[in-house]
Amino acid sequence: MASLKTITQFKSRLAGGGARPNLFEVNINDFKYAPDWDNETFQFLCKATAMPASTITPVEIPFRGRILKVAGDRTFDTWSVTVINDEDFKLRTSFEQWMNGISKLSDASGPSNPNSYMGNATVNQLGRSPEGRFGTAGTQAGDASGGGASFEPLRTYYMDGIFPTEISTIDLSYESGDAIEEYTVTFQVQYWIAGSNTSTGTPSDQTGTVIV
Repeated sequence: MASLKTITQFKSRLAGGGARPNLFEVNINDFKYAPDWDNETFQFLCKATAMPASTITPVEIPFRGRILKVAGDRTFDTWSVTVINDEDFKLRTSFEQWMNGISKLSDASGPSNPNSYMGNATVNQLGRSPEGRFGTAGTQAGDASGGGASFEPLRTYYMDGIFPTEISTIDLSYESGDAIEEYTVTFQVQYWIAGSNTSTGTPSDQTGTVIV
């Protein structure tokens, strides 16, 4: 028999008041073909992203008028980031350099070893605690110098083997006077791992075992 639940019980189960979608941080430390890549600026100007998705496709096996479904291969969706564009175009230029390193505009040549153009990235879900709300892993909120108390993100998604396949358009118009340009970059992902994260960016599973 179902029991009556109270609002007080509900609040006690909502750890930290609930995770907030506007408290996040994205890092692409292993950036390719762009010597001037500025990850710190990217952390500020990355306006939006998503926790990556994955799918296990079922394999259907017919048997005497019934369908048995068994697990098939696991696939990983594309991952994208939305970036605010500033007037030096520094971040967009870096993404364009990465794509040009994969397939050169001059002769369509590119590297033969996929490891040379694949990088990795992390998405950190931050908490609402005073130490970690607007800080960076390993720093205290409000301390741009990188000093202060350290904290751990609530959750880290580590994307392995990423490379950009699309940089979206930036729409220009005389009528867009009260707006700041932004664009989206779409990446292919080999796989992702969810777990805890240290200030060095080394992912580990829930048992603390380093998995990459």
